[in-house]
Amino acid sequence: MKRNHEERQLTKSEMEIMNVLWDKAEGMTTHEIIEQYPEPKPAYSTIATFLKILVNKGFVSSRKQEGGGKTFVFFPLLSREEYTNRVMKEVKSTFFGNSLKSMLSFFAKQEEVSEEELREIVAMIREQK
Repeated sequence: MKRNHEERQLTKSEMEIMNVLWDKAEGMTTHEIIEQYPEPKPAYSTIATFLKILVNKGFVSSRKQEGGGKTFVFFPLLSREEYTNRVMKEVKSTFFGNSLKSMLSFFAKQEEVSEEELREIVAMIREQK
């Protein structure tokens, strides 16, 4: 059963595969995905299993590779920006009562943001208006 990706979150292993797909910006076969991993490379069956999960969750789709017989090409159904936006909205809602001010204040304190970084952030916010 396929579920809407907006209902689901990615696990760490799923996120690693999505990052490979997002970085490539085009469809990839299972073998091509494995090539992007550092040593020790995961087993083909491991990546194939995670790709099946990502398809079932609605994050990835596939099509048969032209002239490739049984080979499938996998591609993301949403962008990294779309996923990041959804996750950050959920974090803001869940942990900060939907308050952007509270969330930014938390990160500014926790990350020990320098004066220079704060000036840059303020400048970016002003540019958005």
